[in-house]
Amino acid sequence: VLQMEDEDSILPRKLQAALEHILEQRNELASDKEEGPVNGKQETSPLNEVVSEAFVRFFVEIVGHYSLFLTPTEREERTLQREAFRKSVSSKSLRRFLEVFMETQMFGGFIQERELRKQGVRGLFEVRAQEYLETLPSGEQSGVNRFLKGLGKEPAKPLSSQE
Repeated sequence: VLQMEDEDSILPRKLQAALEHILEQRNELASDKEEGPVNGKQETSPLNEVVSEAFVRFFVEIVGHYSLFLTPTEREERTLQREAFRKSVSSKSLRRFLEVFMETQMFGGFIQERELRKQGVRGLFEVRAQEYLETLPSGEQSGVNRFLKGLGKEPAKPLSSQE
């Protein structure tokens, strides 16, 4: 995003629509149910979990296949094969988004952390990315339509149980 409201030209239209849809669902849930502490204790809000889950799924769909493109180096670290990673996505609009997104500090930090991380150490994102990869037919790395169809469904496991 280079200036206000240029996200329409960067985010793939279907992914943008899916995120807007889930955020609208969150607003509908919020108007149906008032958030707040229960018995003086602040609990993890199901409304916040809906939004968190949507963004985890969004990023899993976009970059969850990164691990397939991490190759070992001589110094026992791993490095991302950036061009192969980007080109593995079948959607042209998603490839264009990745081209821009891969230049951001957010993506750089995300990949650097994973390149330096010891193999076997897995966080929530890695767990969800692995689950996602296991559902794909071999050779298919893009799941925009699956993401869109799955947005209305309940998550398999709540975020709070994954931490």
